[in-house]
Amino acid sequence: MTRRLLLAAFLFHPGGSHVSGWRHRTAEPERHVDIDYYAQFAQTAERGVFDTIFLADGVYLWDRFPSGVDHYGQTRLEPLTLLSALAARTGHIGLAATVSTTYNEPYHVARALASLDHISGGRAAWNLVTSRYDEEAHNFGGDDHLDHSLRYERGAEFVHVVQRLWDSWADDAIVADRESGIFADAEKLDVADHRGEHFTVRGPLNISRPPQGYPVLFQAGGSDAGQELAAATADAVFTRSLPLAEAQRFYAGLKARVLAHGRSEDELSILPSYRPVVAETEAAARALATEILASTPDALIVEDIAHSIGQQLVADPDALIVYEPDTDIANESKSPNRRIARLRSGESLTPRALYAESFWESISVGTPTQLADEIQERFENGAADGFVVQALTLPYGFEQFVDLVVPELQGRGLTRPGYDETTLRERFGLVRPERRVPAPVT
Repeated sequence: MTRRLLLAAFLFHPGGSHVSGWRHRTAEPERHVDIDYYAQFAQTAERGVFDTIFLADGVYLWDRFPSGVDHYGQTRLEPLTLLSALAARTGHIGLAATVSTTYNEPYHVARALASLDHISGGRAAWNLVTSRYDEEAHNFGGDDHLDHSLRYERGAEFVHVVQRLWDSWADDAIVADRESGIFADAEKLDVADHRGEHFTVRGPLNISRPPQGYPVLFQAGGSDAGQELAAATADAVFTRSLPLAEAQRFYAGLKARVLAHGRSEDELSILPSYRPVVAETEAAARALATEILASTPDALIVEDIAHSIGQQLVADPDALIVYEPDTDIANESKSPNRRIARLRSGESLTPRALYAESFWESISVGTPTQLADEIQERFENGAADGFVVQALTLPYGFEQFVDLVVPELQGRGLTRPGYDETTLRERFGLVRPERRVPAPVT
């Protein structure tokens, strides 16, 4: 099969991936809890023949800093509820939701995702996260977030239990024979009876095996532990955007880990973030990006930098940062932190300068041809199997990508003009997994 570029349409901030995207003149912040708003997003992605939509999530309201409430448009619908509604408003596109393994139980997650897979006819996907913020712990009976390594140990066991539950029923276990009165063949039901370090789950699941066997499993995380979990269990990895050479090293390293776990490297797709700003001319695209950056309030700039480096800063975004090298933020994330690396090197930086540099480094600005060239270069040179497209503003920024860039990609044969496969697993080139049930003890 010819290798094909995969595309996911990302949504976290309802106004767009830029934290102040909701302020753009084309934005519609009054619709952030309107199902029609999200249906429009999903249908636009389907019009662009995207493989899946990708709803990121967190089980908290970001209020660690005042700007989180004052300036940050973060009200959002619960993703599995939303995707179930969108399943009825779309016909082909995948439906991926973030679900935390730290603040959920395996039985709930297995049942909800199996239900979504049945409702959508085999289009469900799970973005596995271990969560990262103390704010989430505060909503679930804790004062502090679990230790980083413990989160990933729990996450690995969580996936194992969920998949055992999905395998509760054989595909032909439900016979529904009216004449005999037999609804299900008990010989084709497996009781997991899992007793592990973190979970005790008897099972079985009270819903038949999902159409995909296992819904597609995404995993996000760049730490060593995160990469190991992904290499062992995931079907796709959502990763941050990196310069080309760094992206190639990450790609090669993660594929090597997949092979080390006895899997084919084709069993895991790597999809970096892609944040496009596109217009008919490069000048117009750069002007739009400049306008979006300028919409960020000063308080939010300061507090974004303060959070990312783990220390308090003065309120002036143009004051030089006095970096405190003993600050430890490792329990939130062990992924590389480029801002801290800059400050540790001794550079004199202000929050505004550092924020602006991060903004420009994280986006791709240009014409449809220029963006398609960049996407093609990374896809064909060992840096990505596809991209998670994060428009800075919604709906405008995403519609521009679909209307201007997607036809370029289709014209080059990188993406297709229509949907051929039925399930999301098929679209990712994955086989439906066989049911895995331990052999009976004799």
